[in-house]
Amino acid sequence: MAQRPTLKVEKREDFGKGFARRARANNLIPAVIYGHGQEPQHVFLPYHDTFLIVKDDKNAVIALEGLGAKTLVLVKDIQRHPLKRNIMHIDLLLVKADEKVNVEVPIILVGEPAPGMVAAHDLLNIEVSVPVIEIPEHIEVSVEGLEEGTVLKVADLDLGKDVEAVTDAETVVVAVAAPAEVDLPEGEAPAEDEEAAAKADQAAE
Repeated sequence: MAQRPTLKVEKREDFGKGFARRARANNLIPAVIYGHGQEPQHVFLPYHDTFLIVKDDKNAVIALEGLGAKTLVLVKDIQRHPLKRNIMHIDLLLVKADEKVNVEVPIILVGEPAPGMVAAHDLLNIEVSVPVIEIPEHIEVSVEGLEEGTVLKVADLDLGKDVEAVTDAETVVVAVAAPAEVDLPEGEAPAEDEEAAAKADQAAE
């Protein structure tokens, strides 16, 4: 099992917007831990270390210290400032290493379709059920050499061992087609033709 990132947390005893603002000014992130039928726990997370963990992994699984026993949590929601985009609050779900969870995972297209074709990426994220210790950072879908008219649906994806799709199997992930032709108004030449004509006029002078 891969080593999980660990954060030391502080229990939050005081509440209110003013107290939360002061905590943020001290580089602490208010967070709530819930799940498994337990009462929600309110804590503070260290800003810098937390940011490094979640900046590239929105489904990060983190071990928390400071709550008595070591606690395993899954990041469920990150609230950010609408302008500054800094982290304002995080929701954390209690999990166990041997359980499955439902998460949304990004889909990434790799490769190039057949020459002259365009792959339209219709589904950006897929919801999957997966063991909490094996959540993939993304799902790769190859479009290498795909011909016009090819449509890949969720049912066509190779999600890997122990990963099951929750998103409907008939949902279109990618469709391959020839790029649409753009009709120019009559008498209007493409920019390349105008440039070529200008050069020809200069040469004739």
